[in-house]
Amino acid sequence: MIIRDLAELEDLYRPGPAAAATVKEVAGITPQYRALIEASPFVALATCGPEGLDCSPRGDAPGFVRVRDERTLLMPDRRGNNRIDSLRNIVRDPRVALLFLIPGSGTTFRVNGRAEISAEPDLLQSFAVSGQAPRTVLVIDVEAAYFQCARAVVRAGLWDPARHPDLTRLPTPGSMLAALSAGKVGGQAYDDDWPARAAKTLW
Repeated sequence: MIIRDLAELEDLYRPGPAAAATVKEVAGITPQYRALIEASPFVALATCGPEGLDCSPRGDAPGFVRVRDERTLLMPDRRGNNRIDSLRNIVRDPRVALLFLIPGSGTTFRVNGRAEISAEPDLLQSFAVSGQAPRTVLVIDVEAAYFQCARAVVRAGLWDPARHPDLTRLPTPGSMLAALSAGKVGGQAYDDDWPARAAKTLW
């Protein structure tokens, strides 16, 4: 049975959310929520555009997403592959969603809002690391912010080393690129060169 009606869906999930699931949502960053952001070194950034949806990983030192004020977050766009899928979407549709993860914690933190892309020189320089400033910074207007309970992280055993997979049994980036390009891109040399290449291009 495929659910296509909102009332039918809500009937399946009765009773509705408890007070704890709704009172936590606010239209800004509280002092407690700021502490979660400042502890997080990893954020998933979701955007949407004419071609569809995109979700991109963003990571840096804990607190790399800066709280400018209770309604505004600043996120540097560090060096990557220059696909700029997220940024292309934001230029055309400013709606964004963020999911913050904190290593070792089951609590995650979510933000919904609207973003614009700044290339203001002083702002970029304020995010410089090892003399390297980002090319742009996302300025995010917070419309909704709330923490998420730990059930998903607990079920996944996300931070439990005993439940981590054997990485040697997973395909490497080089092997995947070689398979997808009929050997024209990637391969063992790609994997061998990655650590040195990454060390030079993190910022």
